Amino acid sequence: MEMVPSEENQFVPKEIQNAAEEPRVLCIIQDITSAKTVNERLTLNLPASTTISKLYEDVAHKAGYVKATFDLAWGNTQEMAPLDHSSEMSLSDSGFEPGNKRNFLQLTDKDGEQPQIASDESGTAESSGLDDSSQERFIGPLPRDSTAGCSGDYSSPSYSYSSILNKSETGYVGLVNQAMTCYLNSLLQTLFMTPEFRNALYNWAFEESEEDPVTSIPHQLQRLFVLLQTSKKRAIETTDVTRSFGWDSSEAWQQHDVQELCRVMFDALEQKWKQTEQADLINQLYQGKLKDYVRCLECGYESWRIDTYLDIPLVIRPFGANQAYGSVEEALQAFIQPETLDGPNQYFCERCKKKCDARKGLRFLHFPYLLTLQLKRFDFDYTTMHRIKLNDRMAFPEELDMSPFIDMEDEKSPQTESCTDSGAENEGSCHSDQMSNDFSTEDCVDEGICLDSTSSTERVLKPKNMLTFELFSVMVHSGSAAGGHYYACIKSFSDGQWYSFNDQHVSKITPDDIRKTYGGSSGSRGYYSSAFASSTNAYMLIYRLKDASRNSKYLDAEEFPEHIKTLVQKEKESEEQEKRQREIERNTCKIKLFCMRPVKTMMESKLEVHKDKTLREATEMAYKLMELDGVVPLDCCRLVKYDEFHEYLERSYEGEEDTPMGMLLGGVKSSYMFDLLLEIRQPEQVFQPYKPGEVMVKVHVVDLKSESIATPISVRAYLNQTITEFKQLIAQATGLSAEAMRVVLERCYNDLRLLYVPNKTLKAEGFFRSNKVFVESSELTDHQVAFTDSLLWKLLDRHGNTIRLLVLLPEQSPGTLANRTLSQKEGANSDVPFESSKGNRKSVEAILEESTEKLKSLSLLQQQQQQQQQQGSSTSDSQKSSDASDFEHIESPSQEADSNSSLCVAADNRELENRIRATAGDSSGASSDPNNLFAGEERSDSEVNNDRSTSSVDSDILSSSHSSDTLCNADSGPIQLANGLDSHSITSSRRSKAHEGKKETWDTAEEDSGTDSEYDDNGKSKAEAQYLFFRAEPCSQEDSLADAQKCLVVHVDKRITLAAFKQNLEPYVGVASTQFKVFRVYANNQEFESVRLNETLSSFSDDNKITIRLGRALKKGEYRVKVYQLLVNEPEPCKFLVDTVFAKGMTVRQSKEELLPQLKEHCKLDLSIDSVRLRKKTWKNPGTVFLDYHVYEEDISISSNWEVFLEVLNEPEKMKSMSQLAVLSRRWSPSTMKLGPFQEVILESSNVEELKEKLSELSDIPLENLEFAKGRGTFPCDISVLEIHQDLDWNPKVSTLNVWPLYICDDGAVVFYRHSSEEPMGLSDEERSELMKKESSRLLKTGHRVSYSPRKEKALKIYLDGGPAKDTGQD
Repeated sequence: MEMVPSEENQFVPKEIQNAAEEPRVLCIIQDITSAKTVNERLTLNLPASTTISKLYEDVAHKAGYVKATFDLAWGNTQEMAPLDHSSEMSLSDSGFEPGNKRNFLQLTDKDGEQPQIASDESGTAESSGLDDSSQERFIGPLPRDSTAGCSGDYSSPSYSYSSILNKSETGYVGLVNQAMTCYLNSLLQTLFMTPEFRNALYNWAFEESEEDPVTSIPHQLQRLFVLLQTSKKRAIETTDVTRSFGWDSSEAWQQHDVQELCRVMFDALEQKWKQTEQADLINQLYQGKLKDYVRCLECGYESWRIDTYLDIPLVIRPFGANQAYGSVEEALQAFIQPETLDGPNQYFCERCKKKCDARKGLRFLHFPYLLTLQLKRFDFDYTTMHRIKLNDRMAFPEELDMSPFIDMEDEKSPQTESCTDSGAENEGSCHSDQMSNDFSTEDCVDEGICLDSTSSTERVLKPKNMLTFELFSVMVHSGSAAGGHYYACIKSFSDGQWYSFNDQHVSKITPDDIRKTYGGSSGSRGYYSSAFASSTNAYMLIYRLKDASRNSKYLDAEEFPEHIKTLVQKEKESEEQEKRQREIERNTCKIKLFCMRPVKTMMESKLEVHKDKTLREATEMAYKLMELDGVVPLDCCRLVKYDEFHEYLERSYEGEEDTPMGMLLGGVKSSYMFDLLLEIRQPEQVFQPYKPGEVMVKVHVVDLKSESIATPISVRAYLNQTITEFKQLIAQATGLSAEAMRVVLERCYNDLRLLYVPNKTLKAEGFFRSNKVFVESSELTDHQVAFTDSLLWKLLDRHGNTIRLLVLLPEQSPGTLANRTLSQKEGANSDVPFESSKGNRKSVEAILEESTEKLKSLSLLQQQQQQQQQQGSSTSDSQKSSDASDFEHIESPSQEADSNSSLCVAADNRELENRIRATAGDSSGASSDPNNLFAGEERSDSEVNNDRSTSSVDSDILSSSHSSDTLCNADSGPIQLANGLDSHSITSSRRSKAHEGKKETWDTAEEDSGTDSEYDDNGKSKAEAQYLFFRAEPCSQEDSLADAQKCLVVHVDKRITLAAFKQNLEPYVGVASTQFKVFRVYANNQEFESVRLNETLSSFSDDNKITIRLGRALKKGEYRVKVYQLLVNEPEPCKFLVDTVFAKGMTVRQSKEELLPQLKEHCKLDLSIDSVRLRKKTWKNPGTVFLDYHVYEEDISISSNWEVFLEVLNEPEKMKSMSQLAVLSRRWSPSTMKLGPFQEVILESSNVEELKEKLSELSDIPLENLEFAKGRGTFPCDISVLEIHQDLDWNPKVSTLNVWPLYICDDGAVVFYRHSSEEPMGLSDEERSELMKKESSRLLKTGHRVSYSPRKEKALKIYLDGGPAKDTGQD
C-alpha cells in the first residue's frame, strides 16, 4: 500500500503542522554493479521534499560515480525498474516512506555498462591510484547470487576479488551460467580466444536452405562468437548453443568434465562439417600422432602401430606411488617411459618364434598445432572406494619445449613390422589405462618410475624453436570429485594480457595468478599433501605452437566475410530491439486492476501502461481490457485508487485526466502497495469524489424487532469527525434518527465497541481505511441496559459467530426413516411455518411462566441427588445401558423420553414435559423463522455431558501420539429435560431468569465421574453458558451436487460443542446422537471423524462440508481402528477390510473375537480365531506381531484412527513370546534372475548365525555358501532384478541383527538371501534391454522408485538430429 504522507496530516491544525519538523526519508542503497561492492551499503537520510534528480546527485557523490552512468531501482525484487533520472518529483510523492521506515534501493548498471568512476574520487579505496599491475588480481571462483553451477564442497581460495573490471575496460563479454554449465562456458571462451579456430568458423557459411538454424551447431557457435566479439552486453546467454546440441533444460543441471565435452563437441563439429572446407579443421589444429610399440630385447624386432590423439592425459600421481610428479615435463617423460615385459608377461616375438623379454612404450611422432594437455586430477581411492580429486602441485611452463619427447627414429626401419594406421578408429585415444600404470625399466628407481630422461642423448633433435609451444589457456577446476566449478584463464594473442573468464565475469589477471593454479601447498609432495592442498587448480592446458608462418591474428570487423557482416548487422538489430523492449519494460507501470461489472462480479486483471500515458488513455486501456465495450459507455467509467485487501477506495483523480500515469502512481515499480479500480456508474448517476484522508465505512442497519441485519451501504467519513457528526452522516444515508442512534464498531473479529462519547473522533475510536459499523435507531428500552446484556449485543454476537455448514445426511433404515420424514413433514406441511412456530412459542411461554417455581424446586432436588451420587459409588455399566434404553424406543424426535432416571423428580418432570408437548405439538420438527434469533433455533452449550479431552478438534485425529477418549451422551449421563422444552420453547425472557441463584440447573445433570464436571474450579455453574444459535434448512440445488433431500444447510454458532451440535441434528438424522458419527470433509475430499465431544466448531468456516454416517459413536476408552489384510505374496500386499472399534483394556484375543464376525459379514472371510494374527501397521510396513494376551494401552499403544494388519496364517502361530523376532525372507536366484516368494522365519534371538541357519534349513543352501542382505525402502522392498545382485549390502560383517547396517529390531524386516557361488544369468544387450523395460514397468506399477544402479553421472551427448530419441524404457 502506497504511503501518502499528507493523508494523515490534512486534519491536523495548521499551526501544529507548521511547527512540526519536515519528515525525512531513510534510503539504504546496495551497489550490485560488481562483486566487491555487493556487500556494501550506502545510507542517506534526506528530507521528504528531495527530488529524484537530487537523490541521484547525492548517491553519485557518496559512491564516487559519475551521475548519469548508473540507475537506481527499488530493491528486493527481480523486476527492477529504475527511477527517472530527470524526475522532479519529491521522494514522498514517489512512494518513499518517511519516518523510521527503510527504503531499500539497488544501484545497478545503466544500459548494461558499469558506472564510471568520478575523477575527483581517484583517491578513494576503490581506485587508489595504483595501476593494474600493482593491484591484487582476481583468480578463483566468484561468489555468485546462486550456487547453481557450483555444486560441490570446494573451498574458495584466498585470492582477492578487487580487480573485477567492467566490460568496457577488458573489452570482453562473459557467458551466463544456465545452472551448472560453467564447464561449457570455459571451453567456449577458450575456442573463441583461439584465432585459428575463430577465423575458420567465421569462414564457414551457413546455408539456411540446407539446415535448420536452430539445430545447426556451427551456426549457433558462429552467432555466439559474433556476439562475444561485438555485443555491448556484459554477458550473453548460451541457451541457443545448448539447444543446437539437442539438450533440454535438465542438461543445464548436469555438470560434466570439460575434457569430455571437448572431445564430444569436436566430434559433433566434424560430423556437421563433412563435405565442407572445414571438414579437416579439428585434425589440422588439434590432432597429433604417436607410436605404440613393442621391441624384442633379444633380436631388436619391433612391432608397432600409429595412433592419433586430440589431447595428452598426464598422470598426476602414478598408481601406488606416494609422490606426485612436480611438473608437466616430468609427467610427459613418464608418459613415454617404456616398461619391460618379462617373466610371466613376456612378449611372443614373431622373429624369434618364442616368448622373449621386450620393451613396450609410446613415442610421439607428431605434435598438433594446438597442444592440449589434460591433468588427470580425478582418481579412484581403492581404500575408501570413492572417487577423489588429486590437488597435488604440478607446475607448467609458459613456454613448453616438446623436442625432448619427439621420436626421430625411422618408422620403416628393416627391423620393424608396420601395422596399419589406426588413427581413424582410435582418434583421440591414448590408452589411458596403460598410461596410468607404472612404467618400469631395469634402471628404475622410486617404484619403477624413472623421473630422468635417459633417451634424450640418443635422439636427433629438431631445432628448439621448431617445437616450442606457448601457453594461452588454463581451464581451472575448483572443488572436489563430487562437483565443483570451472573457469578459464586465457591469454589474448592481440596484447599478451591474461584474463579470467568466470562465467559472466571477465577480469584481468597476471602471470602470478596463473602460477597459483599449479595446485598443492607450500609443503612437501608427500602422499597426504593433496588432502591439505587448495582445491582450485589447473585441469586442462592448451598450448599453441610458436610458428610465425602459421600463427594467426583475430579478424577485425572490417575483415569479416560478407556473410559474417550480415550476421553482425542482424544480431546488432536484434540487440537494439531487445534494448528498446527492455527500455519500454523499464518505463511500463504494471498494476493490478479490478472492475465490478454490472452483473456484480468482481474481475481482476493486470494493467500495463507506459508511464507517459495519461490517465484518460489508461482508462481507455482498462475499458478494453475489461471488455466493457457495448456493456457500458466509456464516459461512465473512471480509474480510482483502490485497496483490494480492505476493499477501500483511497482516492479519485478529478481534474487529472491529462496527468501521466507515472506521476499518479509514484513512478515505475515492480509492485505497488495499492491497486486500481475501474469504477462504473449508471448514466443518470454522478461520480462521487474520493478525497485522500477519507475512510470507507460499511454501515449495516440492525432491526431489533425482526432481529435482522441489512446488507451494508457505503459511507465515506473523515478521521477527525466526531461521533455526533458521524451519526448525522449516517442518518442522511439511512434515514434513521440520529438522536436515538446506537453505533457499534466492529474493529476485528468478535471485538464490538459501542461508540457513545459524542465528541470523540473516529481516529480516537480506532477507525482505519476500511471499517464496519452496525447502527440501530429504535425506541425500545434495549438501550437502557448494559451493552453486553442488550439484545443488540446478542444479535451482533450471533451474527459474528454464525457459520454456514453443508451437512450430508445418511441413507436411513426403514425404522428411522419414518422419524426423519415426520420431522420434515411437520415443517413442510405448514403454509405459514413461521407464524405457527411463534404461536407455539407463546403457548410454551405461558406454561413455563406457570411452572417457574416448580422448576426451581426440581433443580434443587436434582442437585441434591447429584451430590449423593458423587459421594456414593459410580453408576455401573448395566445402569448406563438401562439409561440408554430410552433412546432406543424414541417414536419421533418430538417425543423423546426424559433420560434423567432420578426417581425423586421423574414424575414432576414428565408431568411438565407432557404439558409442553401437548401445547407445542410438532414444533420440534418444524422449520423456524430465518429472522428469529432465539425462538426455535437454539441449544444450550451445557445441555450435554462431554469427555475431558482437551486436544484440538479434528487435527488430533491425524495424530497418533495420544488417545481419543470420547463418551457417548447416552452412556455418560442424561440428556436435557425434554427435547421440546429447551430446543424450541425457550424465550429470551426465560433465558434471562433460567439460571438465577446458586448452582440451580434444570437442563443438565451429572451422573458419574467420567464426564465433565458441571461446575468449574470456582464453583460457578457451567450451565450458565450462553445459548448458541442453530438453524437447519434443506439444501438448494446450488448448495449441493447431491440429492437436496439428503443435504442440510446449517447455520450454527461455531462456539457450540460437537456434542450439542450432534444433539441439534437428531431430528434431521432420525436417530439419537449416540447412534451416528460426524465426519469432516476436507478440500481433497478426505474425511476424518470428529470425536471430541467437548470441542467447539471454532476450526470450521463457512461452507465447510460434514458427512453424517450411521453407527455407534465411541465411548470413553474406545478407538476407531482400520483393519487391513496383509498379503505378502500378492502384487498389492495391503488390502483394506473393515472399520472396527477396539477398547482400552481389551486383549488382542478379545478384539479378534469381535472382529471375525464383522469380517464374515462384510468381507465374506470365514476365519478361525487361531488362524489369524494382528500386527502393527506403519504406512505399508508390517511391524510387531501382537500376541493374544497383549492388552491395549498397557502392552500396545493405541490412538485415534489407528491402523492394524490382519494376517491369515497357513500354519499354527509360532510367535509365543515378545523375545522372538519374525523376519520375512525371500530367495534371490541369480542364475534365473528371479525372486522367490516371501517366507517367514521366526528367530529366538537377534543372532546373525541363527538367521543364516534358519535360512539354510529353509533353502538347503550350505551354511558356508549362504549370503543375505536387508531389503531397502517400504514393504515389500521391491528392487529390480538387474540391481539386486550388486546393489544390496550382501553378507554384512556383523554378529547381531540390531546393529548397523542391518538395524533389524522389530518384526517385519525383509531379508534377501542367495547362494554365493551362483553366477548371474548371461544376458545379451537385447535381453538386458527387454528385461530393463519389464522391470521398469513392474516397479512403476508398484509405486517404487526405478533405479538400476547407484547414482551415476549422466553421459554427455550432443545430438546431431536435434534431440534424443524418446524411449519410454530408458532409465
